[in-house]
Amino acid sequence: MAARAVVPQRQLRIRDEGKPNVVAAEGRTRRILKDIGNLVPDQAVEGKHGPQPPDKNKRAITKKINGGVGKGVNVTKAAITEKQKPKPKTLLSLADEGHIINIKDTKSKDKNKKSLTSTLSARSKAACGITNKPLDSSVTNIDEADANNELAVVEYIDDMYKFYKLAEGESIVSDYMGTQPDLNAKMRSILIDWLIEVHRKFELMPETLYLAVNIVDRFLSLKTVPRKELQLVGISSMLIACKYEEIWAPEVNDFVSISANTYQREQILVMEKVILGRLEWLLTVPTPYVFLVRYVKASEPSDDEMENMVFFLAELGLMNYQISISYSPSTIASAAVYVARCTLEKNPIWTATLHHHTGYVEEELKECAELLVNLHRGVVDSKLKAVYRKYTSPDRRAVSLLPPAKSSTPDCSPEV
Repeated sequence: MAARAVVPQRQLRIRDEGKPNVVAAEGRTRRILKDIGNLVPDQAVEGKHGPQPPDKNKRAITKKINGGVGKGVNVTKAAITEKQKPKPKTLLSLADEGHIINIKDTKSKDKNKKSLTSTLSARSKAACGITNKPLDSSVTNIDEADANNELAVVEYIDDMYKFYKLAEGESIVSDYMGTQPDLNAKMRSILIDWLIEVHRKFELMPETLYLAVNIVDRFLSLKTVPRKELQLVGISSMLIACKYEEIWAPEVNDFVSISANTYQREQILVMEKVILGRLEWLLTVPTPYVFLVRYVKASEPSDDEMENMVFFLAELGLMNYQISISYSPSTIASAAVYVARCTLEKNPIWTATLHHHTGYVEEELKECAELLVNLHRGVVDSKLKAVYRKYTSPDRRAVSLLPPAKSSTPDCSPEV
């Protein structure tokens, strides 16, 4: 019986461009993971990746100057080691010119200092000639409580919303019903009302609803859709929005079931592909929700009742075709906050803080606000009650049961 070849375990010899290199066998020279603090080992002076081979040119020059290879190499190595050897730095203290700074002692003193990110951002803006004007004394700093919250990105939040205001024009659609011979505004309202029910049934994120409606409107403005496929467009738009916004998106079969098997799985997937192709996969757009969360925060004092009232009015606006095509997302969000403050008798109706963050004055919101007041006034008698039922629940403070404002004038008060 032939003997089986045994591969040596200590070293493996491989070839690279004709030169033999000795590589340690896997697992033989692995070092145990030890302290990973910021202690700087002595080996660091020889390079980041371990000792480096001597430079032939440097060795030649040293030999010429000192008259001998051994002597020259020793002197050069000693000089380099003495020059580059760093002072040891530990996690608890830093040595700098004989002065010891204890980080642990100074940690409590630095809580109120600006973060490194904010400092670098300020320096970059100053270098580019960009300066932030100090807030007026009447404008409340709504991000002060989130100064130490990295997820709130307070250093960038204002710049982000400036960009949203510039980019929101891309998501606004013009009047497209004239190009839809089989559709009208009432059919659209019925579809959005049903999508709100589906959204609530699946317990989806609020961002998903606003994005789904945005996808529906943008697609209908680009392609003629027969009446029998309108619900299919709505289902596919919701599926796309779920995949974009949700952590656990509903399956396609869930949408088939909730539509009472009106459409097959293949039809939904084909329509999904058609919608994405028409929209050129542009899904990152500022919807009204993006502005709502910011403007609700700027509406001080803000509580659960105020927040739910704002979203109740905004969703009524989503169902209304005229509001959706006539006003930008930031205008709709601002008007919803304005009417909510009017309905809940907040005084003053429009503050300097809201004006600072929205960029709108009261007169610019009156027209859209009046439409929202009328929608609130007629929601009880409307046949489309998805939004009304949604906001009658106690967990949403039953804001839809509150009496609507008489008008959108600054001295408005709820109806008796």
